[in-house]
Parts: sequence; structure tokens; C-alpha cells
Amino acid sequence: MGKRAQVCALILLQMVLADRVLAQEMNPASMFLMNLASGTSANPAAWPMPMIMRHYGKWNAMFMSTGFLSEIQQSGPRGGDKLYSTNWFMASAEHRAGSGGAFQAELMLSFDPATTTGRRYPLLFQTGETAYGLPLQDAQHPHNFIMSLGFHYTRQLTSGGAMLDLYFAPVGDPALGPVAFPHRASAIELPQAPISHHWQDSTHIADEVVTVGVRFRQIKLEASGFHGAEPGENRWTIGSGPLDSWSARLWYFPSRNWAAQVSLGRIVHPEALEPGDQTRVTASLAYTRAVPGGNWSSTVVWGRTHSTATFRNLNSYLVESVFPVSRKNFLTGRWELVDKDELFRNQPDLEERLTTLYGSTFRIEAYTAGYTRDVEIFRHAQTGFGANFTAYSLPAAIKPYSGVYPVGVNLFVRFRLRRGS
Repeated sequence: MGKRAQVCALILLQMVLADRVLAQEMNPASMFLMNLASGTSANPAAWPMPMIMRHYGKWNAMFMSTGFLSEIQQSGPRGGDKLYSTNWFMASAEHRAGSGGAFQAELMLSFDPATTTGRRYPLLFQTGETAYGLPLQDAQHPHNFIMSLGFHYTRQLTSGGAMLDLYFAPVGDPALGPVAFPHRASAIELPQAPISHHWQDSTHIADEVVTVGVRFRQIKLEASGFHGAEPGENRWTIGSGPLDSWSARLWYFPSRNWAAQVSLGRIVHPEALEPGDQTRVTASLAYTRAVPGGNWSSTVVWGRTHSTATFRNLNSYLVESVFPVSRKNFLTGRWELVDKDELFRNQPDLEERLTTLYGSTFRIEAYTAGYTRDVEIFRHAQTGFGANFTAYSLPAAIKPYSGVYPVGVNLFVRFRLRRGS
């Protein structure tokens, strides 16, 4: 056997032994925890999460990180231009608790408060939350420095695979909506948030989250209590408040390739400058399949909110996909249809005039197409250069104030921890 073959054989043997040690320390409850996304949500099991796993004594650690450096250019009177960065880092540590149980602590951080200046980045027709005491309009807020701080205790209840999952998070993701967009397999190459975010998965950074879940084979049922207010403008702190809101979610996993959920929640006073509560209903279907270039992931989402103050029902629809043309080339797409009633909140006279003439709600359609090319630069990080283009369709009534054919272009560099490095 040649020297190179001996070295390869030694490396392979070390990997096999490491996997065996890891397998000895992980029970079904441990494996259940390691497959979760944010909070208690889950992508299809067939999606290989881009994570690094390490074994420290009897602890299993997982590390994930993604960052985008983006330059956005948007047209029309509502458009804006900006160089900004969205990013996050997640670490978790899991330990067996007895023969059938496991404990996990997780921490997720983001430097968005520093790398997204002015408490926002431009995003046409995006609404939700505030900056400097005013409602955000055509802009997306940064995430908190502490995006998540949570603790799981999971236990296998029966030999048939029934699993109990208890989750507490001073900051975390209650059982409401699909996997949040920063962690969604189909959104992995899209730096900007969906404009339907606040109709579908905006509770992924909530305070005082308590969740109880039970999974049996292909079904998982969860219920959460949490504090309903959106995060405050100081993105460096952890908020707090009473458990005044609730949600329930039902998952169905027919195979490793599919993940479906329906959820319902009552959110008490989510927006600081708006009266009333929200009732939110969502449904989603996610699919991941291995293809020659990697993994093709797609998601379909419907979300609906009802305001107890305005009595309005606002619907949103999203279809999203990422397709690896080859190992280093990715095509992305996102289509959205969203009912918006806050587009002119910072222009009260105009809002009143448009409401009188055309009603309070305007339906916005967004079409996004993009491409990312991986370039080998760093050993432990996947570096990609990409761009996406978004065109919008909007009602004629608001075109004089938004532009006839508004568009947006996002150029970006993406960094992601390399799986298994």
C-alpha cells in the first residue's frame, strides 16, 4: 500500500471511530434534538444541515453560521440603496439524560445591530416593527444580538418512538408558523427577508417562550405560551414580559423528504405603535430532495392575520426554492402575494385619502430570481458570490406613489460554515 493510500486509510479509520463514539453517546432523544431548526421547528429530515459537529467528553456540540454582505439598489420613490450585512451564529450543546432522555442548550447570536446601520435595510413594501419611534416602511429591521437562548429536555416515552419535548427560552421561537426564513432550507441563498415575514414567521424571536410537544412516528403536536410583543428597538438586550400569548402547531412528516405544518396563535399587542391583538393562522409544506449537484429544497407557505383593532383579515402566500445546478452553482426563486395595510402609515394624510378612495388594503406581488456561485477561498467556510433581482406588481391606485414598475437588485457575498469541517 502506498503512503498516500495509508494516510487516506488512517483518516477514514479515525472518522469511523469518531462516528462510533458519537453514536454511543447519542440516543433517539439526542438525535431528535440535533435535527431541529429554530425553536422546535424542523426542515425535512433529508436536508443536510450545514453544521459542524464536535464531541467533548459526553457532550455533543453543533455549530452553524451564515453571513451576507449585501449591496441593495431599489428603484422608484419608495426605493433605497444600502451596503449592509445580515448574519447569525448558532451553537448548541447536547447531553444524554438517563437512558431515554437528552438535554440541550442553544445560543444564537447576530451582529445585525452593528452591521445593519440605521436600524433597517431597504426592502420595498416591507412593513412591521419600528425604528426611531416610527413604523418601518419599505424597510426590514435587524435581528437582535441574542436571537435565541433556549433549553430543551426531550425524552423517549415508548419503544414505538413516542417523544416528549419540553422547551424553555428567554428568547426563542414558539410553535407558530413554518421554519423561520433565516433557517429555512429553501431560503439559504436569499439574504433579504420575505415581505410576508410578519404574516408567517415573525415570532421566531419572542420572549419568555414555553413549549410542550409530543411526537409519535410521523405526527408532532405542540403548544406554546409566550410574550407577544415584538422586540424593542434596542437590539442588544433581552426583553421580558408576561406569558400573554399562545399558539399550537401540528406537524406531519410523511417521509424524510417532506415536512408539513398548520398552526394557530393569539398574539397580544405585537406592534408597539398599533392597538389591538392579532390572531394568526399559517400552513406550510416543505420538500427537500437530493439531486446531482446537492439538495433541491422548496417551501410553500400561507399565512393570515386578523387584527382585533381594525377587524381586517390579511393574507399572504409564498413559494420559495433553491436548486443546485451543480455543486457550486445555485439558482434561487421566491414568489409572494401579500395584503398590506401599512404602506403609508408614516404619511397619515395620504393614507386617509387612499383609504377613502380605494380601501385600506393593497395587494403586493413580488417575484425574486437569483444566482449564487461558490468560490473556494477559505478552508472552513463556503464562500459564494451572488445576486438576485426582484420585480413587483401592485395596484394602479398606489403606482403614482410607488412607481409603475419598481424593482430591486441585491448583490452579495455569502459566508457559511462548511459542513463537517
